[in-house]
Amino acid sequence: MIFQNEKQLLKIIKYTPSIFILTISIITLTIQFAENNRTFEIEKEKIRTEFSTRNKNIIKQEINEVYDFIKREQQSTKKELKESLKNAVNNAYAITNTIYQNNLDKDPTFIKNLVVDALRNIRFNKNRGYFFIYENTGKNILLPHNPELEGKDFWKHKDSKGAYVIQDMVNLLKKKDESFYQWHWFNPTKPDKQKTKIGLVRNFKPFNWFIGTGEYIEEYEVETKEKILEYVKNLNLNNEGYIFVIDYDLIYLSHIREDYIGNHAIKNNDAVGTKKVINDLLDIAKKGEGYYNYIQNKKPGSDQPTKKVSFVKGLDNWSWIIGTGFYEDDMNEAIIQKRKDLDKKFEVYVYQSLKVTALITFILLLLSIYFSRILQKKFMKYKKEIKEHINKNTKQQNIMAQKTKMAAMGEMIGNIAHQWRQPLSTITTTATGLKLQKEMDILKDDFLIESLTGINDSAQYLSKTIDDFRNFFKTNKSEVQFSVKDIINKSLSLCSSELHNLDIEIIKDIKDVNITNYENEFIQVLINIITNAKDELTKKDKNFKKMIFIDSKKDDNFVKIVIKDNAGGIPMALKNKVFEPYFTTKHQSQGTGIGLYMCKEITEKNMGGSLEVENCKYKYNDMKFSGACFEIKLPLNK
Repeated sequence: MIFQNEKQLLKIIKYTPSIFILTISIITLTIQFAENNRTFEIEKEKIRTEFSTRNKNIIKQEINEVYDFIKREQQSTKKELKESLKNAVNNAYAITNTIYQNNLDKDPTFIKNLVVDALRNIRFNKNRGYFFIYENTGKNILLPHNPELEGKDFWKHKDSKGAYVIQDMVNLLKKKDESFYQWHWFNPTKPDKQKTKIGLVRNFKPFNWFIGTGEYIEEYEVETKEKILEYVKNLNLNNEGYIFVIDYDLIYLSHIREDYIGNHAIKNNDAVGTKKVINDLLDIAKKGEGYYNYIQNKKPGSDQPTKKVSFVKGLDNWSWIIGTGFYEDDMNEAIIQKRKDLDKKFEVYVYQSLKVTALITFILLLLSIYFSRILQKKFMKYKKEIKEHINKNTKQQNIMAQKTKMAAMGEMIGNIAHQWRQPLSTITTTATGLKLQKEMDILKDDFLIESLTGINDSAQYLSKTIDDFRNFFKTNKSEVQFSVKDIINKSLSLCSSELHNLDIEIIKDIKDVNITNYENEFIQVLINIITNAKDELTKKDKNFKKMIFIDSKKDDNFVKIVIKDNAGGIPMALKNKVFEPYFTTKHQSQGTGIGLYMCKEITEKNMGGSLEVENCKYKYNDMKFSGACFEIKLPLNK
């Protein structure tokens, strides 16, 4: 008989391959379309990256070439300046020495005045250069632009950087007769602040003098700057590129647009957020060099806003920002062409794919119908085998459950025998005593009443024991609410006699919790675990203090029961096997090995909880113990 669900399953087996093939074909084309778009995006990004990297390298190289050119010009300028100063000082020295040699017969003061008068009005380097004379003690002899300071002591004079200028010159001239020196001094044409000055000083030993001259680097470099700016202006860069130069005061010194030169860069409003852009470029230049992305309002030649990447480099000794850039929209043409190439390839691919897909789909449709019939036959055969296997497993489970129950009954019968032995002995002893006293005619009423009361108490105890064991063996499978504490105590009472006879001490720390579950199955699990602990403790010698610890407490929505012994624990080689069916460490005549396996099955499958075991170490009354630790977790409401 084939049920409705099975008919549907067979239809699925029959028609799914055909639907699957058609679906795969559609998905494949969709994926290829998406892949084509993804490839375009990758290629586009690759073009962007390559374009950006290549052009970044180009503009950086261009700026570095300009920077190196300026540095070379600066060095050349400095060299020319030093040569100029050297020639001037040599001329002054020659004049001084000639006057001195021609007037050796005159008073030294007269000769000194002749020298000062001869040098005072000499000018050179476009009337900027002049000579000064100092004694080696620091006294000024000649200072043409400030004659009122002549005769003053400059020994402790410091420039704006804190250098003792005259002392430094004297110290240099102690080592050699002439020396270059760089210091800061007030420019006569711009007396508001000191400027960097480079000079040459030379000893004139007859008068203990040194003669020198100097030039403000800034003024000497003016012509060099003009030449360099003209060179930068005439540079021809590809794709309408250009070099721009801005000083640290943000004034344009060079630009492709003549109307920008001399204007403040922020006022030109050349970019989106011009003020921020210019200030950012200044920060980059002051730190050294770097790239910067921004939107330029008007691209030269198109007057349209476009994204621009600039590279700037700082020339600190001239306070210049040197930079150039490239426009991102120059890459758009390459991107458009790549899109066309990919679309053409995709059209060819789609056409070829449709032809191949149609052929494969037709072939696979035929094959799927053929194989679906074979699968139908296989399915029916497999269904039959599954049914046989289930029946076999069910039978084995029933046998295992029966063996477990029989083993439990054997344990219980042994416990009944232990618990009945003492009450029965009491009854028989009391009855024998009554009979003997009656035969000897010494039986008293008080003794008779007391003896009969004892017999009745023992009989009641036996009756209660029978009820406890009968309740344990009930096959009631309904869930009931019960106290975990009561069930633990009941389980212990069922095997208390044997535990007592083996001198096993029970230590309890039980927090009472009410749960709803299968009461008798819970008792069976507890007794199995306690019995397992008892068997391990039995292996210890007589003087060994045997103990079983039982703890229980609420843990969120569960109750957790922990049962541990002090028998030393489970060997590591066996720990992972204790819950396997038919595994046992006992002799074949003593057990079947399904106790702990069934405990786990009952706890997890029937009661919705968990059962685990670990070896643990713990302390009790300041003594260390080790043993097996079984942990049961059951839900408060199943």
